[in-house]
Amino acid sequence: MKLICSKTNLLNGVQIVSKAVPNKTTMSILECILVDTTKGMITLTANDMEMGIETTIEGEIVEKGIIALDAKIFLEIVRKLPDNDITIYTDETYKTTITCEKAKFSIMGKSGEDFSYLPVVEREESISVSQFTLKEVVRQTIFSISDNDNNKLMSGELFDIQGNELKVVSLDGHRISIRKLALREEYNRRKVVVPGKTLNEISKILSGDTDKYVNIFFTSKHIIFEFENTTVVSRLIEGEYFRIEQMLSSDYETKVKVNKKELLSCIDRATLLVKEGDKKPIIINITDEGMELKINSALGSMNEDIDISKEGKDLMIGFNPKFLIDALRVIDDEQVDLYMVNPKAPCLIKDEEENYIYLILPVNFTTVN
Repeated sequence: MKLICSKTNLLNGVQIVSKAVPNKTTMSILECILVDTTKGMITLTANDMEMGIETTIEGEIVEKGIIALDAKIFLEIVRKLPDNDITIYTDETYKTTITCEKAKFSIMGKSGEDFSYLPVVEREESISVSQFTLKEVVRQTIFSISDNDNNKLMSGELFDIQGNELKVVSLDGHRISIRKLALREEYNRRKVVVPGKTLNEISKILSGDTDKYVNIFFTSKHIIFEFENTTVVSRLIEGEYFRIEQMLSSDYETKVKVNKKELLSCIDRATLLVKEGDKKPIIINITDEGMELKINSALGSMNEDIDISKEGKDLMIGFNPKFLIDALRVIDDEQVDLYMVNPKAPCLIKDEEENYIYLILPVNFTTVN
C-alpha cells in the first residue's frame, strides 16, 4: 500500500478515530487504527467493540492496500511531523514507512485482515439534527450521568423520540437533567439508551455548525451517527429506563425567579470554602426580603444575599453546591425559575416551555447561627 496526503487531513482523521481506541484491552489488534485504501478512498477505522468510528480523508492512493497500525505511535508520529504531505508505504511483511520532508519513520504494522470492522447495521429509521444542536444537548445533560458502572442505565442517556420531539434524559440518583428539542419531521415513538462515553466522544468530534447535520439511525441493539465523512456505531445499553414522570410534579409551594449569573457566581464563591470531596451543603433561605445563601465549613463561613422575585411560602433548603453549579452553567437564560415544595422534596429548575428541566434532590443540614 502507498498513499500520500496532507498532514492536516491525516492528523484530523487519526484524531477522530483514536477516540474509539480502548485504553486497556487483551486484544492487541484493537489498539490499532486500520488504514484501508482497497475501495479507492482512504478510510481510517478504530473499534473497541462497544463503539467504532470510521472516517474517510482526502489524499492520493498510489497503491491500494490495508494495514493496522498502533494507534498511539501512529498518532504521535503524525502529530510531530512537519506541516507538509505525508507518504505512507507498507510492504508485504507489514513494515510501514512514514515519510515527510526529511523525516522518516519505520514501524511494524499488523495484518488488516485480523481487524474487527464496524458491525454492519441496517440504516432504516433515522432522525436528523444539526451538529450544533446535538453538541449542545449533550453538553447540557452529560454531567448528570453516573460514572458508577453498577447501574449501566445510569451511565447512559435516554433518547426518547415522539412525534416531532426528541427528549434527552440523564440521571445519577441525585439529580435529573432533561432537554427537549423540536425535530424537523414527525417520527414514530422510539426510546433507546445511548452510552455516555459514546456521546462524550461524539460531542468532541462534532464541529458544532448549525448548517451541518447529523443523521442518527437506530436498531434494537445499535445507534449510528453519520456526519460529514465520519460514521460512529455504538452499542445501546439494554434495559427499561427509569420512569421519571412522577418525580416531575408541577406542584410547588415556593417559586423563585432569580438572575442566573448572579446566583451562579454566588454559589461559585461559596465553594471556595469547600475542600475537594467535602460534602458541605449550601443552605438557601428564601423569604420575602430575598434569598440568603450561606455555607459553613472547616475553612470558614460565607453568606450572601441575592434579590429575587418570590411566589409562595418562605423556605430554607440545602443542596450540594456542585449540582446547582452544573445545572446553572449550561442554562443560557438570563433569569431562571426555581420550583420547590419543602426542604425534603426535589427542586426543579425549568423554563416555561419545559425545553429544559433540571431536578436536584436537597440534602439534610444543620443550621448554625
